[in-house]
Amino acid sequence: MDMSMGDGDMSSGPLSPSGVNFSDPDQAADFLEDLLNDDQLKIIGNAYARYFWYGAAAAIGIAAIFHWARYLTLHMRLRAAARQQAKPARPRNIFLQTFATVTAMAREATYLQLTPTRKTLWFRVPPVGTITLLAVYLAFVLALEFINDSVPGAQFWQARGVRAGWLAVAQMPLLILLVGKNNLITLTTGVSYERLNVLHRWSARIMLLLAIFHFGFQSRAWSQYGLMQLEWTTDDCPPTGIAAFAILLWMNLSTLAPFRYWSYEFFVIQHIITFFGFIIAVMYHLPSTALWSRIYIYIPIALYLLDRLIRTALFVWTNYRISRATLTALDGGVTKVRLSNAAIKHWSPGAHVLLSIPRFGWVQSHPATIASTPRSHNGDLVFILKGHKGFTKRIMTSANNSATALLPHTKQEGQIQQNAQVVSYRALLNGPYGGSPSDFAAFDSVCLVAGSTGITFTLPILQDVAERAALNGKKLPVRRVHLVWCIKETSWVNWASEEIAAAVDQLKSAGIEAEVSIYVTCADEFTDQNGDPKECGCECDKSLGPCCCVVVDEDGEGMEDANAIKPTSAGPSSKGKAALVTEKTGSTSSSASSTLETGKQAATRLPVLPCAAFYSGRPEIPEILTALLDGADGESGVVACGPIGLSTTVRNSVVRLSDQRAIHKGTGAQGCYLHVESFS
Repeated sequence: MDMSMGDGDMSSGPLSPSGVNFSDPDQAADFLEDLLNDDQLKIIGNAYARYFWYGAAAAIGIAAIFHWARYLTLHMRLRAAARQQAKPARPRNIFLQTFATVTAMAREATYLQLTPTRKTLWFRVPPVGTITLLAVYLAFVLALEFINDSVPGAQFWQARGVRAGWLAVAQMPLLILLVGKNNLITLTTGVSYERLNVLHRWSARIMLLLAIFHFGFQSRAWSQYGLMQLEWTTDDCPPTGIAAFAILLWMNLSTLAPFRYWSYEFFVIQHIITFFGFIIAVMYHLPSTALWSRIYIYIPIALYLLDRLIRTALFVWTNYRISRATLTALDGGVTKVRLSNAAIKHWSPGAHVLLSIPRFGWVQSHPATIASTPRSHNGDLVFILKGHKGFTKRIMTSANNSATALLPHTKQEGQIQQNAQVVSYRALLNGPYGGSPSDFAAFDSVCLVAGSTGITFTLPILQDVAERAALNGKKLPVRRVHLVWCIKETSWVNWASEEIAAAVDQLKSAGIEAEVSIYVTCADEFTDQNGDPKECGCECDKSLGPCCCVVVDEDGEGMEDANAIKPTSAGPSSKGKAALVTEKTGSTSSSASSTLETGKQAATRLPVLPCAAFYSGRPEIPEILTALLDGADGESGVVACGPIGLSTTVRNSVVRLSDQRAIHKGTGAQGCYLHVESFS
């Protein structure tokens, strides 16, 4: 940014245009030189840039304190459960009760989200917590820009422009910190890089705003004395500044959702290229009279190179032994990817990697959540990827045609695989990164809510809690676990039926109450785009809601086959072979399934996943969470991963129930922690 150039002396008093003949080129040039003098302005600008970083460091420090306090609280619960103390998830002393009250109040103020949920809309409104943080960020920067800015004399607007330039360039280190996959903010606060991405985008937008202030205020300073043309023809700062501004503007526009969704791979490549172009333009633009301003460029360059160095080293270490992935095509346009990696043996539940299969694109690394744990699937990494376009579509069309994962669990399966000559592909991995920010085994009651492939995030949490319960018996705080999974068709349950069944068995063996609810929202052939019921031939009362029909073998045989249960438009002649489930009432004519009445909805047991209760339609999230909180003897944990409509409903339901119960405010009601993973 143009931090002003010139060597005039301001000690004689404010600069005044009195007595200057601006029609005289020499006098105009001398006045412009004095106007651009930054002997004092650069000192003030640098001071306010430091103030910004004092504030940023304070905010990061506060977040780190709460993160580690939270970590110690969960650890204390696990130790209390190991000593078999009663109700280990309940705060026991004044310090823990105070911390629980503060966090409960913060949750009520930040969890709420009001956003359009239609799939066709690109626009999304962040949760109130994110909006509040961004508003504080913006207010802090504006305060630094306009507080104590009344410089007397002709340099009034010039001083504002110089300060805006310093504040703009001071955003650069934060901009890079927020995007690095290995960064100090993640290390200290526990917030993974992908969750910091919204702050990364908004820091760039605030930088753009400051750049507009910088150019606008200085242009006002030049134009009010008729010096605009003289400045542009005698100084190289305006042209280099316009070049940097144009690149910054493009970088901000190209991060908007429609452009990113149009071609994410192209977006990433051009974003990196334009970033380097921006760095070069800014380096040329920064004035020689304030060379120390370049420290705000050197620091982000160093941070970027350090992050790339660490990522490269980890990438080499992870892939020095070849990993081969098998691809399995499942119902619903999903590909199940399974591979073994010699270097990756530990990861957090819900962690993800950047997956690349060179056969389907050398430069493409697709983020994929690990739908397994280090103890499950013989230590292999399992991914469930929905086919859309590009990379995921190519692997889906090349996947093996099978309804089960093809990597062997046993020697017998290995022999079968060898005889089948299953095709596998070389895979490259970058990561793992992220994961669940809290240990859900340390909560009293846990509810895992997933929509479609959102199961990839909630499933490993379920498996992790179940595996640890099997190892530790009743020496965990968790007493109840409820998995809620919304799928479009019944056959989609095969994506994770074996894993869910195994986890439920482990939980029940350890004396932990486990419940699985599968909500089938009906296939397209049963409902139109507006959700209105269509004639499907089923004998359901469609006035009560959409009708889902699933084929069930009359004798209950052959149900282990993934193709044995499929949505169908069974007609009246199919009586005896179709389980008919409606949203408010349900009936089943098959002896292979049983109907359970739960509240207003009817549940059906199906052999495809006997431990689960199947429902028609969408879940009543408030009722589910009410049951969770009513039976809790300590803090509850809720996880949601799915479409924006589902996650928003979960958020708002938690806020409403927390407020109604006055959690941790003297009523005895226990807290509810919520983690929402974005579905993108």
